[in-house]
Amino acid sequence: MQIIDSHFHWYPRNHFEKLADREGFPRTERIGEGYRYWFNGGRSFIPLSSIWFDLDPALVNACAVGHDVVVVATSGVLAGLLDQLPLTESIPMASEYNEILSKTERAKPGRFFGTATIPLGDTDEAIDLLDEAIKVQGLHGVNLPAMSNGELMDAVRLEPFYARVEELGVPLIIHPTDLVFDDVLAGYETGLQRSLGRLLDSSVTVLRLIFSGVMERHPDLKVIHTHAGGLLPYQAGRLDKNARIADLPGLPSEYLKRTWVDTVAPQELTVRVATEFYGADHVLYGTDYPCWSPRDAFDVVDSVPLRGSDRQRILFDNAADLLGIRSLIAKPLGD
Repeated sequence: MQIIDSHFHWYPRNHFEKLADREGFPRTERIGEGYRYWFNGGRSFIPLSSIWFDLDPALVNACAVGHDVVVVATSGVLAGLLDQLPLTESIPMASEYNEILSKTERAKPGRFFGTATIPLGDTDEAIDLLDEAIKVQGLHGVNLPAMSNGELMDAVRLEPFYARVEELGVPLIIHPTDLVFDDVLAGYETGLQRSLGRLLDSSVTVLRLIFSGVMERHPDLKVIHTHAGGLLPYQAGRLDKNARIADLPGLPSEYLKRTWVDTVAPQELTVRVATEFYGADHVLYGTDYPCWSPRDAFDVVDSVPLRGSDRQRILFDNAADLLGIRSLIAKPLGD
């Protein structure tokens, strides 16, 4: 069976080498074959071992579940990294980063697909980079952070950016960062931040797109919310009861159900609830590699009682159509 892993992390090593040459923050620090990524003015760091940068072993590992797996690389928790840089650095670095993903896709035809990282500090520059990434470099989605240099994603000036994403027909991929709520969720060896804070981060970002009317004004905007929709599907009733937003004609849950979510949640109950709430046609298979074992990720989805057609949608069809890659995917290995 052929599967699309829509939530897969791989980073170009030379991008991190450039960040290691910076004196200020954000920057990286070489640790053996990996790096520490320092951010928040040097107050916080994320350790990234060599597994994040070695693509060939990662592709082999992806198929270790016993199926032929195609991967879609997303920027994950580092989505807002470039927004912390001055525009004079972030724009060329983003263009180069996206081009590396494009070249990697061409080097792994039909097996590896890339998505764009776009600094949002200047709206016009962001739109130009977006056009380059999608129309020239051929990437298949846009990673959206929770904030851009302290500014949240419902900023009025970003409206033309969302309009252009809608026009291009590619999805926005909303993944948690570590740029918000860090004081409240500090301590306990990052247990609060990584287990709960990141879900709160992405959930608030999705709600801001809904409450601000961005999704109402752009009905064809495609939004992917990672980690099975974060905290949102479980509180949809409360949102509808309490969050009556002026000038928003629909209930919050109506907009939530227009988004797509992935299966990155290590519990059968979570994936089952997400599938029931959003519908099997709005759920994408994902592993969060290398943060989670592909074997465990597949086993969780496999444990959810699904009809054969729904299983096919979640494991392959939804991502193939949403990302526009169906015709580009290589024939199954062994054919």
